[in-house]
Amino acid sequence: MRTMLMDRRRDSAQVQRLEVVELGRRRRWSAEAKLRIVEESFAGWRQASATARRHGISPSLLFAWRKAYRAGALVDAEPGGFVPAVMVDERPAPAPAPSRIEIVTPNGYRVLTGADVDEAALVRVLAVLARA
Repeated sequence: MRTMLMDRRRDSAQVQRLEVVELGRRRRWSAEAKLRIVEESFAGWRQASATARRHGISPSLLFAWRKAYRAGALVDAEPGGFVPAVMVDERPAPAPAPSRIEIVTPNGYRVLTGADVDEAALVRVLAVLARA
């Protein structure tokens, strides 16, 4: 019984078939390659899954590309390509210079005030100056 167990271990340790599988790496497909693969998948009856296998992509990815192809949105920006830039002036417009009002009373007093002065307060100040 013990020798049989050792034989199994020795047999299982032998490599009879070696397959290299790449995991965790994303491939980038150019727009031209996507178009070529999608058009190939439309070539005949039941060609989508076979085309996906032939190119090493999942059928769901191919079907997503086909949907984008039908919508006219398959062509995308290539990584490292140029993106159109738009210049926007984010600085606020300069505030208008505050208007100044100069009032000279009959008895010679001069009052300088901004255009945004409270009217009631200005009337009180002018009344006081008129009595002086």
